[in-house]
Amino acid sequence: MNKKSKIGWKTAAALVIANMIGTGVFTSLGFQLMEVQNTWSIIFLWTIGGIMALIGALVFAELGTHFKRSGGDYIFLSENIHPAVGYLYAWISLVVGFSAPIAIAAMAVNYYLIPILGGFNLNVGALLIVIVTIAHSLTVKQSAKVQNLLTVVKLLFVFVFIGIGIFADPVSDFGSFDFSDGWKNEILIPGFSVSLIFVFYAYTGWNSAAYIVEEIDQPRKNLPKALISATLLVMICYILLQLVFIKHAAVDQLAGKVEIATIVAQNLFGANGVYWVSLLIAVQLIATISGYTWVGPRVTHSMARDFKLWYPLSKENIHGIPVRAIWLNSSIALLLMLTGSFEKILIYAGFVLQLMGTITIFSSLLLKNQSGFKTPFKPYLQIIYLLFSCLILGYILYDKPIESIAGLAIIGVGLLLYHFDKKISQEN
Repeated sequence: MNKKSKIGWKTAAALVIANMIGTGVFTSLGFQLMEVQNTWSIIFLWTIGGIMALIGALVFAELGTHFKRSGGDYIFLSENIHPAVGYLYAWISLVVGFSAPIAIAAMAVNYYLIPILGGFNLNVGALLIVIVTIAHSLTVKQSAKVQNLLTVVKLLFVFVFIGIGIFADPVSDFGSFDFSDGWKNEILIPGFSVSLIFVFYAYTGWNSAAYIVEEIDQPRKNLPKALISATLLVMICYILLQLVFIKHAAVDQLAGKVEIATIVAQNLFGANGVYWVSLLIAVQLIATISGYTWVGPRVTHSMARDFKLWYPLSKENIHGIPVRAIWLNSSIALLLMLTGSFEKILIYAGFVLQLMGTITIFSSLLLKNQSGFKTPFKPYLQIIYLLFSCLILGYILYDKPIESIAGLAIIGVGLLLYHFDKKISQEN
């Protein structure tokens, strides 16, 4: 790929922002409020998630500038630990890691369009997956144009929503601020840890640019700049959004609900305002679908170049785009969307992604002859991430065993496929 067809740090940051600001921040608060309701607890949840994402961004900047090959965790784990672990990650990315966020975003689009469509039965989310997939099947330049435009729309909406929410007075009896010392008890219950998995899922995407490092110009300089700046911006937006939500809606209005922003918009703007806010949220979720459609297939494509079973997916078009991998990823997303439950997909996808992300962070401690960007305060930041993540994973396994076991079953299938694939390669 020549230099002219590569992207700069701003487009890479736009990709990270688009992948991060999506379904989770506009939907997960309702599930968190079923477990924790103190305002400080909510702030702690989103601050902890942001710090973990920032640590992860620093580590992935180090890994990406060291290996300099697109594919993200697949490359890092294959090179640093064992090809079987990299293969396992690529498998999980295909069936859960990137397809599930697309499916969840598309499902959320349908939820948010209910006030607009009314009783008209149209699966807009599924249609958007197909349209976005077509857009990303052309050229990298085309993908960059689509992503930049959608990300600008996304950020404008988020900034305006936060600004109005901060300065507008709450409607009587709707606000749910609670700055008492009840947080001291809430942060110790298992529900706090379960709520963190929703938060971690909302922050998913902080590593996006590392998956397309070969498509970034001067990655040693631009990859860290994109990952770190985008993660910091998103962290600030996330905390402010949650404060806006609980400022303008009561706990019993939000608890257990998916369409959080629509409920808040109803309180802020009345019935007419709901239509516009719902439409804008649906539009900005397209950027999330687009970001994961761009990034995810690069992992599958990297694996396909190395393993016989997946080799047909290594085929590229004349512009170097892995079209087959893109369409397979989108097809699985459509299947998940049409057959799965929003909350269950979110939990088991979040559990598996957190587990594999933890292994990748650990792999950075095994780097030898390191080149490129280096994580500040290494290895202390990695150790903090690993300890905290393992604690959360243990809580999730205890509190949500069915979803966790479903995630582990996907890992088991991946291991079987690796041994089968390895056997095929040896026979040939």
